[in-house]
Amino acid sequence: MIPVTSTLWLDERDIEERFVRAAGPGGQNVNKVSTAVELRFSVRGFSHLPEEVRARLAKLAGRRLTQDGVIVLQVQAHRTQERNRSEAMTRLIALVRQATHRPKPRHKTKVPHAERQRRLDHKLRRGNTKSNRAKVERDD
Repeated sequence: MIPVTSTLWLDERDIEERFVRAAGPGGQNVNKVSTAVELRFSVRGFSHLPEEVRARLAKLAGRRLTQDGVIVLQVQAHRTQERNRSEAMTRLIALVRQATHRPKPRHKTKVPHAERQRRLDHKLRRGNTKSNRAKVERDD
């Protein structure tokens, strides 16, 4: 079990790691060693995530979420497999932790009457200024 918060844990059976060749730093080693990690986390798996956390996690994952409900994280920032692996795990935990925070509901506010009146007064003055710029017609 992998701790995310004090009350939430991820089951290791939901996480699958695959190592592939990276296209980043590594010199000649990059052609021989598979250092990049592709971490797959099944959202609908064994982990006991509350339904609202699952929904927020799916929304936060965006394009990284497959149709099967699997989040795919690819990390190739470091030269070693172990550092890429720990980076991928850190990113996953951060993503799940971010999904646990319930966003504050937005309350619609009314525009104050004085603000509306100021806007209309400004609009009237601006219209008068523009109309005064018009060419004067001659009455012969």
